[in-house]
Amino acid sequence: MQDLEGLLVVSIEQAVAAPYASGRLADAGARVVKVERPEGDFARRYDNLANGNSAYFVWLNRGKQSVRLDLKTDDDRALLANMLQQADIFIQNLAPGAAGRLGFGAASLRERHPRLITCSISGYGEEGPYRDQKAYDLLIQAESGLCAINGTPEGPARVGVSVCDIAAGMTAHQAILQALFARERSGGGRAIEVSLYHAMSDWMNVPYLQHRYGGKDPGRHGLKHPTIAPYGAYACSDGKMLLISIQNEREWRNLCAQALMMPELADDPRFAGNNDRVANRTVLDEMIGASFARHDREANIARLAAAKIAYGRLSDLDDLEAHPQNRLIRVATENGPIELLAPGAVIAGQTQSYGAVPGLGEHDDIIRGEFSKRSTEPPQ
Repeated sequence: MQDLEGLLVVSIEQAVAAPYASGRLADAGARVVKVERPEGDFARRYDNLANGNSAYFVWLNRGKQSVRLDLKTDDDRALLANMLQQADIFIQNLAPGAAGRLGFGAASLRERHPRLITCSISGYGEEGPYRDQKAYDLLIQAESGLCAINGTPEGPARVGVSVCDIAAGMTAHQAILQALFARERSGGGRAIEVSLYHAMSDWMNVPYLQHRYGGKDPGRHGLKHPTIAPYGAYACSDGKMLLISIQNEREWRNLCAQALMMPELADDPRFAGNNDRVANRTVLDEMIGASFARHDREANIARLAAAKIAYGRLSDLDDLEAHPQNRLIRVATENGPIELLAPGAVIAGQTQSYGAVPGLGEHDDIIRGEFSKRSTEPPQ
């Protein structure tokens, strides 16, 4: 039996954040009914690069049931109300206030269904001056200050995955699990609010605290660490890049003596401590770069490994596809099976199974047949 087997999750969702949260619940065995507008979740059409499927949609929607509802109609609102009579968790990422106008606001639902856990996901939250501002991932990367610390000195850059959406989905998932645990003790559900902005601003606390209390702007450093040196990427003789990270003075001495073959560098007053190395980073990087450029990447790795220095290859997507540490899962789709990189957690003694990615409205008849048997009036 899976951990969340027997729980019913109803999710009015689209894009990334809410599907991430409900998708992790589906992975754990919950029954997740994905409520889509008649034309479907627009993430279905982000691309068609995963064997004719949208890569985002395949990643986020395995193991769910898809039902199309037009919530402007009384019949479909009544059907949703019937579903929520039996639901344990209700997730929605409609615009702030929209669920309430449809009769499915958190307060009224919790009054009717005290054990229900509701989770509302929005761009900026249910309150505040930006409450109604449209919010997409890159916009929140910019608003939250993430772009101010990501990129190079020449200009800001977008993080290459939807990090704000994913942060919000992770935050929602952990809050839902906490609420489920609390419900076992109290018997009551709770209302949860998560926003992309607040999820990302929480992750921004280190540069925020450094700036507010230390007066330091981390800036944009590309593949260099803003406050540690040497910590960055260097080109090898074969043109491949290698990153290294020095965390303490013992590692610094080992790097100089065993990897760079320049033991005298460790006692150079310009590099006596981390603050000195950061202040003289340009000249230090030139010295390390010259050493690395004399050998190919694997030869440099051999030296670093012998010196017990942390390193990482700057992988491209071909490297990622062939990475020896990969764990893969397989899911069914309308266009055939797809292999994905596996979720990060491994649970000892358990073999995880993953459900199929649903076609649009694939479960319309099943869901309508099951939940139209009750006679709930549409919410007011």
